[in-house]
Amino acid sequence: MKLGFIGGGNMAQAILAAVLRAGIVKPGDVCVSEPDEARRAACERLGAVAGWDNAAAVAGADIVILAVKPQIMAEALRSITGGAAPPPALLVSIAAGRTTQWIESRAPGARVVRVMPNTPLMAGAGVSAICRGSRADESDEAAVRRIFDAGGRTLVLPEALFDAVTAVSGSGPAYFYRLVECLASAGRAAGLSPRDAEMLATQTLIGAGRLLESGGVSVAELRAAVTSPGGTTAAALDSLERAGFESIVREAVLRAVERGAELACG
Repeated sequence: MKLGFIGGGNMAQAILAAVLRAGIVKPGDVCVSEPDEARRAACERLGAVAGWDNAAAVAGADIVILAVKPQIMAEALRSITGGAAPPPALLVSIAAGRTTQWIESRAPGARVVRVMPNTPLMAGAGVSAICRGSRADESDEAAVRRIFDAGGRTLVLPEALFDAVTAVSGSGPAYFYRLVECLASAGRAAGLSPRDAEMLATQTLIGAGRLLESGGVSVAELRAAVTSPGGTTAAALDSLERAGFESIVREAVLRAVERGAELACG
């Protein structure tokens, strides 16, 4: 299998590293087109052939991963289709807001699969939602799942849910990083050194995630196990609830959903 990447940013590099590590493709069978010199160099260090020529990146590719921002997706599609229809390669988009129908309308006849991954894919712990367009078939879907399974877990969902996926898992890592920042800041206010506060907050998030991942116990049960009646955790959680913690999180997710819909209309 030969892969082409349009865009060589962080997510493209994460996917690239995962498929090479898993042996899904050979280094010489991956070509990346990226305008930024530092990103091209990073892709080359991972084992890809990198340049700034979209047409060259897709030439002979079985699958082309469109790893560009939604705002420049139309330009990227024009550069690789050249007005020809249909493009021979399977097109895989990881851009938020751009639907399979939108891509198909700009790449007539193309087989399209849309994926919403998240940045933990860089550490082999990502989660990616997948849906296929009107012309892609089950074998196309299976090929894409194989690529993204190399960097974590995948699930197939209706495209109508992709704005919600983006809001929960695509944007989700930033919510947890912000929580770590806030926990560390609070730790400093309580007297911890900056270094110790950040380490404690970071390791707590990592440990809680691993414990949750280990399975067998629900998230509600894990929370209850830490929350002794009348204890310190109960006092902290009570403060969060009185401040509207659940409503704040819900509003944040719904605003991200709205923004995804706005991008789809742009």
